Order: sequence, then C-alpha cells, then structure tokens
Amino acid sequence: MQKRALVVGLGIAGMSAAIGLRRAGWTPVIVERAPERRTGGYFIFMFPQGVQAAADLGIADHLHTRNPEWRPGGNSWSVDRRGRRKPALGLLDAPSGLAAVLRSDIEAALWQGITGDGTEDAVEVRFATTPVEITEGAGGVRVLLEDAGTGKQYREDFDLVVGADGMRSSVRRMVFGPDEDYLTNWKAMICAFQMKEQVPTYEASDSIIVSRPKRAMWVFGLADHAPCAWLTYRTEGIPDRFAGPSIEQVRAAFSGMDDPVVRHVLDSLEQAPDHVFDSIHQVKLDRWSKGRVVLVGDAAWCMNTYSAMGSSSSLRGGAALGVALREHPGDLAAALDAWESGLRPYITSQRRSARIKQQRFVPSSRPVQVLVSGVLDVVRRVVHRRLAAEFTAAAAAAPSGTAR
Repeated sequence: MQKRALVVGLGIAGMSAAIGLRRAGWTPVIVERAPERRTGGYFIFMFPQGVQAAADLGIADHLHTRNPEWRPGGNSWSVDRRGRRKPALGLLDAPSGLAAVLRSDIEAALWQGITGDGTEDAVEVRFATTPVEITEGAGGVRVLLEDAGTGKQYREDFDLVVGADGMRSSVRRMVFGPDEDYLTNWKAMICAFQMKEQVPTYEASDSIIVSRPKRAMWVFGLADHAPCAWLTYRTEGIPDRFAGPSIEQVRAAFSGMDDPVVRHVLDSLEQAPDHVFDSIHQVKLDRWSKGRVVLVGDAAWCMNTYSAMGSSSSLRGGAALGVALREHPGDLAAALDAWESGLRPYITSQRRSARIKQQRFVPSSRPVQVLVSGVLDVVRRVVHRRLAAEFTAAAAAAPSGTAR
C-alpha cells in the first residue's frame, strides 16, 4: 500500500514537494486555503540551483522564462536625485545562468507537473481546505481538516504532513510553536506588483533603479511582459499591514521623492488589480521536522526577499525531499535527517548573504549608498565590457542579413 502525505499549501514549495513525493512512490494530497489556484505574482530570479531543481522535477520544459536580450549599453538604469539616468549593473547581467520569470510562470509549470501529462496520475488538490488540528500517533498523523465553503470538519490519516504554507505557516504554529519563536524581524517592508505599462521614455524591457537611503524602488523589465515593480523601505516600527490602505502607507514612505519614475510607479500601484504588501522577516528553526511533520520552503527557512533565493530554494527543497524518501523507503526518520543535513548548509549560506544583498537593494545610510554605488559601477564596467564583446562576436558570426 502506498504511503500518503498531506501537503499544506499550493505554492511553489507545496507543489515541488508533491511532485517529489510522487516520484518517491508516495500518494500526496494537497490542501489549499484559497478557493482556487492563484495565477498572479511578481518578478522572480531563478538561480542555477532553482533551474536545476525544475529539471529534476520534470517541469523545465513547461517553464516560460522572460530574460530580455542584452543590448550594447545595457538594459538597466539608475536614477539619481536630479532625475538623471545612468547605466547600471542589472541583476541579470551577472552571474550567468539566472532566469527571469514571474511567480505565476513557476506555478503554472508546477501545476502541469501535478495535474499529470498522461503518464502519471494527477495529484489530488482540495481547495478552500485547511488543517485545524494535527495529532501524531504511533503509526501516522491524524489531521482535522475544515472545508471553508461548508464549514464541515473531518479527520483523515496520513503517513506524513508537509507544511508548505509560507512564512506564517499554520502547520508550524500547530506543531512547532507560535510565530514569534521563529520569525526574525528585519524592520523593513515590501510592496510588489505587476505594472500595466513601462515608465515613459524607457524601453519596454528596461530595468530601473531609484535607490535612496532606507527606501528604494525597482522596476524589472521583461522580454515579453509588462514590467514588475518592487518597492522596499526600512522602518523601525513595523506597521500593521491590515491597519489601513497599504497604498497610502507606501505613498507615505516614498513621500518627497518627486521623480517621474516614482510618480509613475506609485500611480501604477493605484491601478494594479492586486499587489503584495508585507513586512520582511527570516524564519529560523533548529530543526525542520518533528516526528512525521516536516516544513518546506518559507515555512521552514524563509530567507526573505532580499536573498532572491526563495523560489529556487523551495524548488530545490521539494525535489530533495523526494530523493531522500526514495533513498530511505522504509525509514522516514532517516530520510528526513538525510534531507535536512544535505540541504541545511546551502540554506544557511544563502540566509547569511541576505544581509549583504539588502544593502544593495535598500542602503541603510547615505555613506553605504555611495559605497555600494561605486563598487557596482566598477563591476558594471567590467561585466558590460565582456557582454559587449560577446554581443559583437555573435553579431559578426551571424549570417549576413540576420538580425539579432
């Protein structure tokens, strides 16, 4: 008889874990609190580890990437206090191997993976369903589930519960303890959304950086999609994100930055059908599993948005979980030990790097901003010189009359 696993959360971590479990011979069941699949989401970098994990999960062929073609002079610009633009080091310029995607691109590819392609049975997904109580017994886990539509509650037994329900995981609260025991407050906020159109006077695939001490605005240009905006600011007091209109809070944080780019992005936020607005934290646990309950993705190790590794680590975590279960088919404890010991060094190193990356995304002071800007400009000159040489060589090698 196949072992059954309850996966809580239909995001990147949850679907990755479900595919990994199925490949290990398990029968996963996904529950999702939302009434339907979410198809939105903002811009994401997939690092080589994430791209490889997508291949390991068998979804690489379904994944649509949106890297703009690099052009001489670059695709990225920084805007100074006087509104003047100058070439900037784009996040896709280096290192090589990064893929530009929307969150919805990854989730669409994973959805194809769990719904089946004719060679495997589709994974069962129950929408508007949440766990209310998790109780581990001698031979399994009994979960009290609730249907949000009917209010009906029912109990069901599983061999494993996978909490993939994000930074404020309900599974983690029920099994490991309250959020305050594991959430590290970074005293910063983020707002992200998809724009309808590019900032006037910029090319459609341009990226734009408006960075000031303690607040910054990034526009990420894509190859075949309107840009995405990403705003972040530091704050000593984390506001209640539900206390008032988030758009008003964002406008207040960027008051005084009277620049055409800033004005366009803030006006675009007013028109956006949806957006993400949240405080920034990291999740730190000494152990990602307890008995027959394991946490994956942001529920276990949220490195936060500054790391830019959330999606890549979730893909890798789900794929690795499947491998560990396959290699230890008769010993769940050994499988979870092997999975965590193999993954934790990678997660730890990426978590630590987030503090350094934060200074690039939103400098903590004017001196830091000047230092970071100077270092990045030196790196940009080197990188763009190499990219320009590669562009010229490729153009010379192209058949006559062929346009790049």
